[in-house]
Amino acid sequence: MGLLTKKLGMTEYYNEEGDRIPVTVLLAKGNIVLGHRTIERDGYSAIQLAFDDQKPSRLTKPKLGQFKKIEATPKRKIKEFRVAPEIVAAHPIGSEIALELFEVGQLIDATGTSKGKGFQGVMKRHHMRGEKRTHGQHEVYRHGGSIGCRLTPGRVLKGKRMAGQMGNTTVTVQNLKIAKVLPEKGLILVHGPVPGSKNGYVQLRHAVKSAIRARHAKG
Repeated sequence: MGLLTKKLGMTEYYNEEGDRIPVTVLLAKGNIVLGHRTIERDGYSAIQLAFDDQKPSRLTKPKLGQFKKIEATPKRKIKEFRVAPEIVAAHPIGSEIALELFEVGQLIDATGTSKGKGFQGVMKRHHMRGEKRTHGQHEVYRHGGSIGCRLTPGRVLKGKRMAGQMGNTTVTVQNLKIAKVLPEKGLILVHGPVPGSKNGYVQLRHAVKSAIRARHAKG
């Protein structure tokens, strides 16, 4: 299970031991169950969540009818989370997902859209060291160098690290820790940075790798 959140920025948080912890503040209040996906009807089991209020004029009539059917205000962001059938049955359509889904100290995975950096060279994009600056070298200090041979393989291999668009991609940071949950304010504080810019949407889910390790430990 997971939640849709909006990144409000970063700040500092002092825990009970007096340690100063850098945290990312995420607004998570208002996750409404918009629909269900069942194995019998759709071939898979999932919950469809809607988040962040939107002007009705910016939605299509079919989508407005979907929100009107469950008597909820129109939302901007819609996302499906694949979960077990018993979790789908435990959250009826129109209900709100509580922030208590996550606990302090729990490990989570955060998925968001990274900040766009525009077109960048290989030194900034791939952390290459650049060419030497002695022995007659000139005008190619920040170039990428050779990208292949004309004889073999006679082409540029796929995945070659070259200059190009940097950022503005979907990024997942795994095993982040929940520092604080503030249900009365609808906020979740995550230890450390999460992908995306201010007011960007971030998906929080229970950490996949920690769940796999827990299953292996039980087995």
